Amino acid sequence: MHYWIRCALICSSMAIVGCSFFGGGKSQQVPAELGSNPGLLGVRQVWTTAVGSINGLQLDPYVQEDTVTFASVEGTVSVVNARTGSVVWRAELKEPLSVGVGGSGTLRSVVSRDGQLILIDDGRELWRQRLPAQTFTAPLVAGGRVFVLTADRSIHAFDAQTGQRLWVRQRQGEALVLRQAGVLTPMGNTLLAGLGGRLSGLNPDNGSTRWEIPIANPRGANDIDRLVELTGPANRAGDSVCVRAFPASLACTDAVRGVLVWAIPATGAEGIHGDAEHVFASEANGTVMALSRADGGKLWSSDVLKFRRLTSPLLLGRSVVLADQSGAVHMLSRADGTVLDRAVTDSSGVTIRPVAAAGTLVVISRNGNVYGFRPQ
Repeated sequence: MHYWIRCALICSSMAIVGCSFFGGGKSQQVPAELGSNPGLLGVRQVWTTAVGSINGLQLDPYVQEDTVTFASVEGTVSVVNARTGSVVWRAELKEPLSVGVGGSGTLRSVVSRDGQLILIDDGRELWRQRLPAQTFTAPLVAGGRVFVLTADRSIHAFDAQTGQRLWVRQRQGEALVLRQAGVLTPMGNTLLAGLGGRLSGLNPDNGSTRWEIPIANPRGANDIDRLVELTGPANRAGDSVCVRAFPASLACTDAVRGVLVWAIPATGAEGIHGDAEHVFASEANGTVMALSRADGGKLWSSDVLKFRRLTSPLLLGRSVVLADQSGAVHMLSRADGTVLDRAVTDSSGVTIRPVAAAGTLVVISRNGNVYGFRPQ
């Protein structure tokens, strides 16, 4: 396994062992030079606001209609209007946060650095419950419940109104897990969860297993080599759910029948995006590729962003949008991967996948500056 894959951010149930995804003792690869911006989309910044630093926070911005909810590492939860950049409401939790944000309706959920699951209703804190293990995945709020995937590969369900723990689904955990968001998402009346190298379909009422799909199997002589993890975000289109299995594969499943449709080799840890016909992903070395959702066949690949430490992609209109740790936001053609346009945030860089709401591309930098972009 390549050194910079082996050196991914990893934790054990006892302690955190951190190292740079590209770092360590070896020299880093030189990022691809960016040519002139073709400006084919005429994208311009229309607003900016600040929500607090996200450096060190496992953040998954929550999109609902015209709003995007962010959390900061200092403990602020902010709901931002994507049309105007104005803040709808803020909740000051006065508690450093490690993970956010889950949501549904007026509810928002985050996890504090000391392991408390916190639920907020329209800016007002409802309750807190202490979790028995660390988590790197944003809580899922759905069906009047809050679901949490913890680093010991357990799933916990809480009543959204009272905070009462409803059930726990425990799985024997491997010695190491990836310090990155996993897969936890609803599909009809089934809860989908990544548990090691398997995608599990659970009954949300009691946590019982309806089906399990092996995506990738542990191999190797030591714990690091045997580490396998499904990383988020996954992507759903109808009955098809596609996922990345760190460190070395992409796969699509039929999540109604509970079967694997295809899997291909692909190195990396970032999640994927797509539509009913395509899946888009970035490799660990910055190669961006498009695959057929039906069979995993490669449609195109592009090296124009090689070694630029990319976020996971967002399919938006005719563009595949990715940001990088220099703060640039890249819009590649979904048809062939050529560069269509580029936008700029700030020098703190972007590590969180851009999102879209109200016809606006919304990007947050590591410093917590939020930018809204639209085509002219």
